[in-house]
Amino acid sequence: MTAVSSPRPRMPSWTQPTRLSSAVFAAKVAVFRARRAVVDLAGGPPRLARGEAAAFPREAGAVVTALWSDANPAERAWQLGKVENLRLACRALDGRVIPAGTVLSFWRQVGPPLAARGFARGRMLQQGCMVPAVGGGLCQLSNALYDAALQAGCRIVERHPHSRIVPGSAAAWGRDATVAWNYVDLRFSAARDLRLTARLTPESLEVRLTARPDAAPAAPSDPEAEPAPEAAARDCATCDETDCFLHEHGERAAPALPGRRAFLVDEAWPEFQAHVAGARGADDRLGRPLDGARLGLARYAWPASGFERLASAPFAALRRALAQRAAGVQGAARRRAELEAARRIAEALARRLLRLDVTAVTVAQSYLPFLHRGGWLGGRAVSVLMTRLPMGVLQARLNAAAARHPGRGTLSDFRAPAWLIEAEAQALAGADH
Repeated sequence: MTAVSSPRPRMPSWTQPTRLSSAVFAAKVAVFRARRAVVDLAGGPPRLARGEAAAFPREAGAVVTALWSDANPAERAWQLGKVENLRLACRALDGRVIPAGTVLSFWRQVGPPLAARGFARGRMLQQGCMVPAVGGGLCQLSNALYDAALQAGCRIVERHPHSRIVPGSAAAWGRDATVAWNYVDLRFSAARDLRLTARLTPESLEVRLTARPDAAPAAPSDPEAEPAPEAAARDCATCDETDCFLHEHGERAAPALPGRRAFLVDEAWPEFQAHVAGARGADDRLGRPLDGARLGLARYAWPASGFERLASAPFAALRRALAQRAAGVQGAARRRAELEAARRIAEALARRLLRLDVTAVTVAQSYLPFLHRGGWLGGRAVSVLMTRLPMGVLQARLNAAAARHPGRGTLSDFRAPAWLIEAEAQALAGADH
């Protein structure tokens, strides 16, 4: 694929934005977006498939950056919005395999950062100023991805530096890559197959490129020779241009977003009910498979009064009951049905409750690997309601028992997939459980 790069509208050495200048800027952007859309429609980069991590054990490039970059309470809402945007983008990128010679396009994988798709308002560089905008903060991910691609020896097909130094970014030393849907993209390819990992921990963004075990190592690429921006981006906290129409006051001021905890629970064990009762706050949320108290099902009768929001997953819970009944009391079919049901319930509850203002999650162990793999837990403090030993430990014990007693078929009739064991282990490693 040939490199495609639309010019970017640029502002002169900083001038206060006006409604007219912003309208002109928006018109130019619309032209560039239309041009890029036409070119990509004719032969743009492909949508990449996912692959398992076990096939790509050799690290080729890695970047870890701090997730919470501004402790100012006035920036809390925009920080939460940025993290939500990174969470959604990482979910789209994580696990993608980049075949040798194939171009990865940031926007082809992530898609348009629209509020209708769940993207939130975070800080974004526009016309020399850091202003709140839907999708703001994604440049932290594109910066890290560009740096990892350089480390992995990738060929950079398209990359645009920031026009100003964004606080906390890599713009000062030329290892940054700004993105703006869809005309300002980051694109690169490699001479070997690579797998991309893009995840959030409670405190950091982690981007890694890994290669197959037999892949020849590649020398790091040199960054493009670009002069560093001469000036820092402005924001309303440091700018005295209070008459600017973008100035954040009134309706443009950051909304108050208290941090909340969401409890995603399953069966109402007495010990777990006591824990939730002691740990919950008035702003917290509760998700359970069924409203057991209303339905007269003691197994799911969680005390629900006083929570800010409640959610259940009745259809997924019903499917679980039917699948388990069909699978029988024991056996591999029963275990597979349980895992699939846990996935459905976990994802249903997460979609209903895990909004950007949820900064901590208490989760049933059965849901844990699915929420971790789906990127729902990134950027959040996690505690786990443990009901058993980790799956990896259990299966190691089963393997040992099966070797001692080869005639007992139930000891080896089921093993969880490797990705699930890995996902649970990774989630537990970063959790308070």
